[in-house]
Amino acid sequence: MRRPALIELEGDDSPQFILTLMLTTAHPPLGEILVLLTALLWAGSSIIYSRVGKFIPPLELNFLKGIGALVLVAITLLALGEATSVLTPTALALLLASGMLGIGLGDTAYMEALRTIGARQASLIKTLAPPTAGLLGWLFMGERLSVSAWGGIALIAAGVAWVISEHSSAAEQETLPRALRLRGILAGVIAALTEAGGVVLSRAALTLTPVTPLWGTGLRLAAGTAVAGGLLILRRQPIGNWLRLPQAPRLGGLAFAAFFFGTFIGIWLQHAALRTVQAGVAQTLVATSPLFVLPMAGLMGEKISPRAVFGALLALGGVALLFV
Repeated sequence: MRRPALIELEGDDSPQFILTLMLTTAHPPLGEILVLLTALLWAGSSIIYSRVGKFIPPLELNFLKGIGALVLVAITLLALGEATSVLTPTALALLLASGMLGIGLGDTAYMEALRTIGARQASLIKTLAPPTAGLLGWLFMGERLSVSAWGGIALIAAGVAWVISEHSSAAEQETLPRALRLRGILAGVIAALTEAGGVVLSRAALTLTPVTPLWGTGLRLAAGTAVAGGLLILRRQPIGNWLRLPQAPRLGGLAFAAFFFGTFIGIWLQHAALRTVQAGVAQTLVATSPLFVLPMAGLMGEKISPRAVFGALLALGGVALLFV
């Protein structure tokens, strides 16, 4: 796998140099392992968000997620003593744009998809993100797509179409109107496209500037949270109604677990990996999240049909072809 050159780092004993050396020389490559761990964390948080999202509106949940994770980032920055001198205007612009697109818009759309069509199908629709990231990486960062990559795109599209066209049980169809199902599918597609764009922007910032993964995480979250907060104000959407529910303490605890592992740790790991792993490849590995979601959903009592398993394997087979 070809790895683009990174920025030159100051001194062979700098933390950035040591991190990059560890990511590029480990066997198997540590960067790819970090992305797979991100996929696992996001799969678990998807299950939690799909449950919590039935009581907390998606936009409010996205805003709360950002606030909670930002507090964790700030505490960690203070504990590690990371300087702000690594911030450049280019890094600031790229990461803020990435956060607005991928977190502010993308995560809100994804939570809407989770609320309406569930974690399994929402995660499967997001397998559209790898080919989108590959195309954007080719257009803006010179990451070339091979013939096998185009075949992977076709397989991914076929696998996703196969899964989302599946008819659920009659009882489920009665409780999920066609218009609501289509709304959830559209939200999932928007989430996939905006996530891909956000990752490419982050990849550019982390390879072209000296910004650290943790600062990248904080800036992306700040921009995304600002977008979510702005949308709450524009919609005049009341917040906090769920706090009156008897299950509010449990909902708060579940939400915090998702914030900590899926948002704070997950995005931090993803940014650490993006220093050495191409955007399209990173999205390819993140797309293994449905493989983690399927058994998790099955353990929680959700029926997993052979059609869903086949569609997931078909889509992920296409993902594997993208960068052969």
